[in-house]
Amino acid sequence: MTGERDLLISLTDYERPQDVAERAVEAEELGFDRLTVGETTGWNIVPPLSLAADRTEDLGISNDVVSPFGRSPAMLAQTALTLQAAADGRFRLGIGPSSPAITERWHGASFDRPLRRTRETIEIIRTIYEHGNSAYEGEIFDIAGLNYERGTPENPPPIDVATLGPKATELAGRFGDGWAPQMFTKTGLEDRLEDLRRGADLGGKTLEELRVAPIVRGMASEDRERAREKTRGTIAFMLGAYGPYYGDSVADQGYPDVVEEIRSAWSDRDTDAMAAALPDEVLDDLAPAGTPEEVAAWVEDYATIDGVDAVRVGFVDGMTDAEKRATMKAVVGEV
Repeated sequence: MTGERDLLISLTDYERPQDVAERAVEAEELGFDRLTVGETTGWNIVPPLSLAADRTEDLGISNDVVSPFGRSPAMLAQTALTLQAAADGRFRLGIGPSSPAITERWHGASFDRPLRRTRETIEIIRTIYEHGNSAYEGEIFDIAGLNYERGTPENPPPIDVATLGPKATELAGRFGDGWAPQMFTKTGLEDRLEDLRRGADLGGKTLEELRVAPIVRGMASEDRERAREKTRGTIAFMLGAYGPYYGDSVADQGYPDVVEEIRSAWSDRDTDAMAAALPDEVLDDLAPAGTPEEVAAWVEDYATIDGVDAVRVGFVDGMTDAEKRATMKAVVGEV
């Protein structure tokens, strides 16, 4: 198996935070390298990730991703350092510029200068990591500073940045320790890795020093058509209904007409038409969907992209628990 395998799960799939820990144990037993969860308008990530960290021994723990508008930079540093302690040094903090909907309609903030805010947030977190103090002067934040009461951290967690566009990805390379992109074809990812490399150069790093873990979403099943139908619906919905960013990115990767048709269907809230507008060619470029053997081969092929360290695989909507287990096994090569 080439590279590492991460498992991305959705907190909405679980009845209790403790259930996330059970999935983490299962992922560790199957041979996954890392478990990661997102945070939007549901559960806070800290309790389920703390439980997952406590129930596992070697599995890496991450989040995909927290918003720089939803917590202060100092609180993000506190959160990261707490999870790092809970995970005995296995935690990686994920941060990204977020979106207008989450920022404005959930957190009640203005989605203003998201890249600058992301950069300054990372810099403040690092200031706390390195100096044990939050003092900072920037364009957005001006903080007199207080000491972190536990002293200078000995083993602060790395910071992974989730971005899509060229300038944002350059920022990830310059200021982050890793990159977690999503919805990229192989060719599109290879092109964007050049932006990451340029950012790494600006930050005095090499691409090899960054953990690159692209996110893909898919499903493996002996019922091939069901796997493809479920995956097609999820990918089309992400392209047409998740705000502009994923759709714009995939359009720039060579599929503007497909994205336009999917968005047109979404304007009528016709999810069936959205899925029908996603041709097999584009589905296969973006997602592992089919039999367990097909999914295993797709993920392995994606992992061979030069510069990729791990493939981070998430589920699609409407899967049963048995289908999730089958997909997990396929991703780690158990077919």
